[in-house]
Amino acid sequence: MAPDSSLDSPSDIDRRRQFILANTGRHAPPLVPEITLHLATEIVPMWQMTEEELSATGLEPPFWAFAWAGGQALARYILDNPDLVRGKRVLDFASGSGLAAIAAARAGAAWVSAADIDPLSCAAVLCNAALNELEIEVLEDDLVGSANQGWEVILAGDICYEQPLAGRVEDWLRGLAGQGLEVLIGDPGRTYLPKDDLEKLHSYAVKTTRELEDTDVRKTSVWRVLSP
Repeated sequence: MAPDSSLDSPSDIDRRRQFILANTGRHAPPLVPEITLHLATEIVPMWQMTEEELSATGLEPPFWAFAWAGGQALARYILDNPDLVRGKRVLDFASGSGLAAIAAARAGAAWVSAADIDPLSCAAVLCNAALNELEIEVLEDDLVGSANQGWEVILAGDICYEQPLAGRVEDWLRGLAGQGLEVLIGDPGRTYLPKDDLEKLHSYAVKTTRELEDTDVRKTSVWRVLSP
């Protein structure tokens, strides 16, 4: 397996990894203590940086540096229901930290790909996979609208926070579900979660922080996208 194949040169990858290691600590998400990630915390300077400060340094907001509630719920559900992914080819879309991808690999998926458009996210997935002694293919690409590349299961956590992104992703995921793929969404009640053709599989109370959310606990559900 060549997990770095879709990224930039080795020197670029190394710089990104070094940035991640220098600006995060090792922590287990509250709902998924079996997995350790490189995450930002209140003791890490990047935690306090505003979007304006990040932009001045040429960085996107570090969504990859936090274990968001939707990803935690997906990871927990996969670990508790490994038959969903065991022996299958899995895509973790908009992977962020790679938490759901790591859970799928740990649950016995035959092949796991993690896709994100943020280069630092892709580097974070590689760092986190290595931390958990797993291999994950990383795709630095916007896959929305693309044809199935052999996936059997699609995981998508925390994707419904803004329009028009949510609408584009919804149409794409519904199309894949219509082809017989298992498509799961982890979502803590975001505004743009689709209202139709979803089956709730499970709900969790996910501990969070008011630095990220407006509450200390978010009720977060795992949904199956039904065929249109």
